[in-house]
Amino acid sequence: MAKLALVAATKEAKTPRVRPSAKPVKFAPTPANEQEHKDHFITRNGLTFAGSHLIIDLWEAEGLDDRDRIEQALIDAVKAAGATLLHIHLHTFTDGGGVSGVAVLAESHISVHTWPEKGYAAFDVFMCGDAEPRKALGVFKDAFNPGRIVVGEHKRGVL
Repeated sequence: MAKLALVAATKEAKTPRVRPSAKPVKFAPTPANEQEHKDHFITRNGLTFAGSHLIIDLWEAEGLDDRDRIEQALIDAVKAAGATLLHIHLHTFTDGGGVSGVAVLAESHISVHTWPEKGYAAFDVFMCGDAEPRKALGVFKDAFNPGRIVVGEHKRGVL
């Protein structure tokens, strides 16, 4: 089994080490370069971050083995959130085993994994820029009629 090494970033790690013999090089971006590069970070309520990552659990949900229904829900969620769909890839497991997949977005992704036998679906909705990932919640409620929803939110890339 592979081991995962965790590395903590510190301010020291951000400062490049320079050999004493190396001459410093200055990089001064021109205004044109600054306009071409947009990082899509968000600033809300004084906090700057890459995007919001919603972890959504649907319980007692319906239609979790219906690939077409799931695909349409992903498309509708992307539209509702104001995001840009690049590609959807879904895999249907045999014998009612559920559906797993991802909608790849210009703003990041929405992933889904379903367990129809448990009435459970796990959605991850990560979006940056002007997209509004919380608007996907209403779409999932309408599409799967869950009895219970649990939502967690994590701000990614906080500066």
